[in-house]
Amino acid sequence: MTTFDDLGLSQKVLSAVTDAGYTIPTPIQEGAIPPALERRDILGIAQTGTGKTASFVLPMLTMLERGRARARMPRTLILEPTRELAAQVHENFEKYGKNHRLNIVLLIGGVSFDEQDRKLERGADVLIATPGRLLDHTERGKLLMTGVELLVIDEADRMLDMGFIPDIERIVKLIPFTRQTLFFSATMPPEIQKLADKFLQNPARIEVAPPSSTAATVTQRLVACGSKDFEKRETLRELIRSQTDLKNAIIFCNRKRDVADLFKSLDKHGFSVGALHGDMDQRSRTNMLQGFKDNEITLLVASDVAARGLDIPDVSHVFNFDVPIHAEDYVHRIGRTGRAGREGAAFTLVARRDGKYVEAITKLITRDIEWLNGEAVADTGDDDTESKPRRGRRSDAKSSSPRRSGRDNKRGKADSDEQAPAQLVDEKMDAAVAAPTDVANIAERASENAAPEPEQAKAARAKPARQDRSKRPEPQETPQPANDDRNRGRRGRNNEDRDPTPVGFGDEIPAFMMIGAGQ
Repeated sequence: MTTFDDLGLSQKVLSAVTDAGYTIPTPIQEGAIPPALERRDILGIAQTGTGKTASFVLPMLTMLERGRARARMPRTLILEPTRELAAQVHENFEKYGKNHRLNIVLLIGGVSFDEQDRKLERGADVLIATPGRLLDHTERGKLLMTGVELLVIDEADRMLDMGFIPDIERIVKLIPFTRQTLFFSATMPPEIQKLADKFLQNPARIEVAPPSSTAATVTQRLVACGSKDFEKRETLRELIRSQTDLKNAIIFCNRKRDVADLFKSLDKHGFSVGALHGDMDQRSRTNMLQGFKDNEITLLVASDVAARGLDIPDVSHVFNFDVPIHAEDYVHRIGRTGRAGREGAAFTLVARRDGKYVEAITKLITRDIEWLNGEAVADTGDDDTESKPRRGRRSDAKSSSPRRSGRDNKRGKADSDEQAPAQLVDEKMDAAVAAPTDVANIAERASENAAPEPEQAKAARAKPARQDRSKRPEPQETPQPANDDRNRGRRGRNNEDRDPTPVGFGDEIPAFMMIGAGQ
């Protein structure tokens, strides 16, 4: 059996690892540490919670024992997607590097620039940063990247896939080409692999688990629920109360707004709960995480900002209040429990509209997820909108009926959702559809019975189209009809115009066409 003594680490590092209580490396550590010490590029793929952080922290500490940092010129750089993950890596360096005299600088948002500048002035052996804050310091002329010997991109799929690509490319151009590059991630889709190839040269690929797999120690279940938010919240509360072995739990939502709403709901119902999302300032986020780690808070409602790499060793449960839109996020979410060989449980609330997301998840992890209490998959198959017509769209039964008039369109929502009786539909169809000969007869009768228009109606009516000048009509008087009721109720005119249809120019003959008419 391989031990840390067999990996080529320095004695100082081995002493710190032993003090931390570790003797046997995880598979990703066993596979990645030796080639990293040989200065090879690394592409490490392993499910979350398997010790990827130590896979690059330990060899970096060994290599950094030689050399000295210079002001504003870091020797190594570690890029992280979130502040929390960057802070966690910083803690690992402090734990395993306690026998080293290294300057470790953390550059993240929410912290004063001046304080970070003072730390950079003393020199950074290890620089841990989020891309945005790193570029801010670089653009201000406070940081030079020409001395970086080793670059680590942690959670590579998220760094490259979720909007960090331009920032990563800019940062890589600032670093010497002869650097050593390490990639570590839980998921590596093919399209992301192509991007990773741009930054790695002949890498050693260490894949200790199938891509996008989940830990076998985590019990996964799907829970059917209603589509309304209050129904989902009620289902979640019942589910939490039914877990007799629940010690603490992280509850994931897709949106920051939902995090705040769910936090208020759980707090109102007497649960010990906290919230964590990207809009919180750094001090609040740090205090909230610390309170959860210290068991001062039982439930932590969070967005995906907390799903990546947070090392909270003993989380017993994970609840997905929302099914993640991106299947890869499911792997990272449930990876918060069942860490380091412990057992855990992950429950995902599934509404009817979430069927396609569940299908994408099962395809990614190449396994089916059982339903709690044996609910059938059909219960959450298609969206509710498939079973009843959407607002503004007709169902199949209505699609064959004629378009409603403007007066019918003024009806309320209840009328629009109801099916018209078959007899009424037939009557409307008979009235709306006429043969060409009937249309001609109607037009002829309209021209015979057309009444002279009032002066106001003449002024409001649109200007008629031009006709051939060679066919100038003579002014005629239109007979006054005894009753114009037959013209009322006719449809097909623009804007429900009730005035009779003019023939030719009607009474508005242009003056220039009247020249010579009286001669």
